[in-house]
Amino acid sequence: MENRFSRIIQGCMNWGDWGKKLSKKEMISLMHHNLSCGITSFDHADIYGDYTTEIEFGEAFIDSGIDRENIEIISKCGIQYIGETRKNEIKHYQYDADYIIWSAEKSISDLNASYLDLFLLHRPSPLMHPDEIAKAIDKLLSEGKIKAFGVSNFSPSETELISSKSEVMVNQVQFSLSSPEAMFNGQFNYMLQHEIIPMCWSPLGIIFKKENEQTERIVKVLNVLSEKYNATHDQVLLAWILQHPAKIHPVIGTTNMSRITAASKSIEIPLTEIDWFKLLIASQGHKVP
Repeated sequence: MENRFSRIIQGCMNWGDWGKKLSKKEMISLMHHNLSCGITSFDHADIYGDYTTEIEFGEAFIDSGIDRENIEIISKCGIQYIGETRKNEIKHYQYDADYIIWSAEKSISDLNASYLDLFLLHRPSPLMHPDEIAKAIDKLLSEGKIKAFGVSNFSPSETELISSKSEVMVNQVQFSLSSPEAMFNGQFNYMLQHEIIPMCWSPLGIIFKKENEQTERIVKVLNVLSEKYNATHDQVLLAWILQHPAKIHPVIGTTNMSRITAASKSIEIPLTEIDWFKLLIASQGHKVP
């Protein structure tokens, strides 16, 4: 697949009711700032803000003056969330063809996007069937409503199931120095082998959120490496992710402009292999086997 996404992706979950509750003016300013930093890909999901954030982003985007062809818009579907906007009895997943098509079309409309550059199944469901999913994805692709299809939080076997009937271009998974499981459970190996683009959410992990033995070890190494590379802690953490041979795309969640600028420059940090392993060892608390 031609990789049409920026290496750093701006996650929009925190733009609306689930986070900063940005005004239209603030959203427009943030869109332009991301573009000025070379971050052209914006990650959404229908459920963000209890199904309201895509609408708010779309209203800002239509007034932003940004050419649709100059950005990439990602969205996800499948989670039926318990909230104010949908009267679901329980949180569950829905992947029948009609719902997938309806959800994609609604996101396109809400985002004022004309089409989606990437459309993901948000979480695997025990009831999903590859034929039913393919029916929807084939239609959306043929009509030009989505440019590419992928999954999110899928294991290799779950990805293999969907791939049997639909070409999976991307898998977006949780990954960070403090949560490196995707590097050891076969997810990245599978993506590398099958030329699937990895994206990762929560790329900074818990390092700035919790104080425990693991984060204390990591911060100790970060202090040394930040001075060595003249970089912030979050830049070093992103550089560590960017070193992986699968060419992972971190999805950052910050709405702080200075941190967005810093994140965009993490691509330039020449982290050595030795320093990469120093960070891994700090995370794991023991030397590599």
